[in-house]
Amino acid sequence: MRSGGSTLIGMVAGEASGDFLGAHLIAALRERLPGARFAGIGGPKMEAAGFESWFPMEKLAVRGYSEVLRHYLEIVGIRRRLKRRLLRENPALFVGIDAPDFNLGLERRLKSRGIATLHYVSPSIWAWRGRRIREIGRSVNQVLALFPFEVPIYRRAGIPVAYVGHPLADAIPTEDTTRAAREKLRVPEGRKIIGLLPGSRQSELEYMAAVFLRTAQLIAERLPQVHFLAPLASRETRAQFESALYAAGAQNLPLTVMFGHAREAIAASDAVLVASGTATLETALYRKPMVITYRMANASWQLMSRMRYQPFVGLPNIIAGEFIVPELLQEDATPENLAQALLNILSDPAVRERLPERLAQIHRTLRQDTATRAAEAVLPWLSQR
Repeated sequence: MRSGGSTLIGMVAGEASGDFLGAHLIAALRERLPGARFAGIGGPKMEAAGFESWFPMEKLAVRGYSEVLRHYLEIVGIRRRLKRRLLRENPALFVGIDAPDFNLGLERRLKSRGIATLHYVSPSIWAWRGRRIREIGRSVNQVLALFPFEVPIYRRAGIPVAYVGHPLADAIPTEDTTRAAREKLRVPEGRKIIGLLPGSRQSELEYMAAVFLRTAQLIAERLPQVHFLAPLASRETRAQFESALYAAGAQNLPLTVMFGHAREAIAASDAVLVASGTATLETALYRKPMVITYRMANASWQLMSRMRYQPFVGLPNIIAGEFIVPELLQEDATPENLAQALLNILSDPAVRERLPERLAQIHRTLRQDTATRAAEAVLPWLSQR
């Protein structure tokens, strides 16, 4: 429980969205446990909050079966070494932040050794792989759920669960920030602004960077007064995107490529082309029209498609329970289809009038002071050691 005289809390985040969640939780826990130590695997936001990352988070940020298989031995080796170190240092608590393929097996071993384990962010058992709930029950002492519809699923299975809301809903303002974001980013005046968010992982850009750029080229041909904003999550993904830009001969696109500033880019946009994932929720919370898309290795897509339980993949549609924004996935995610969908959104007055209120309803539901609620769920487990 103690290392160097302080309470040790183990954590693992596997991607940018988990890094964000972990940083907020660390900050909330430090207010109550100022001497606590946090260690495991995390990204730059967690490290800025004082987290000790023992392995690079980027090593875990792969998606899709074929992509995971290519990195399988390396990922398994990292988990084995991390497990040994955690067991040696005997943390008071372990919090796995999303990344269920990596975290659940680790949590199960730690739990069997008497270490309390919490899983922050429910795996998407309501979307696919519902049988995984049995594995979750064996692996964790409690689930911290970000969405209200997840709570009854765990209660029916007898798994302790706490609804904490989503920290993005707390962090993103409820008022319109379009003008302020455009001033901050110095975007050209009198233009339609389209955000391009092709993903935060290198494996995602491998499949989507070229498609996003060709989509932008088609839109620019039909909408001369347009400007694109492309925020990239890391130096590696920015370099990857810029390489695709040159390969596509798109150097003359009216495009600003940025390192970070994703939220400002979303807030500044009239519409957003966004890869399925947490960025779709950010876009919804800024009440922006969007087209959700995704491409991956075909073998991975075929496997995942057979296990899907519902027609939606984008979080705004899942939360709403209906298609409120378009989704174009895999073979349908062609530059021609994506360009037409975005142009349709920009010219549809019904979208401008009705969609913002639907998205505002999602914001109100998820705004729960998440970091405080998550910390309150964690603290009772610390008192049991």
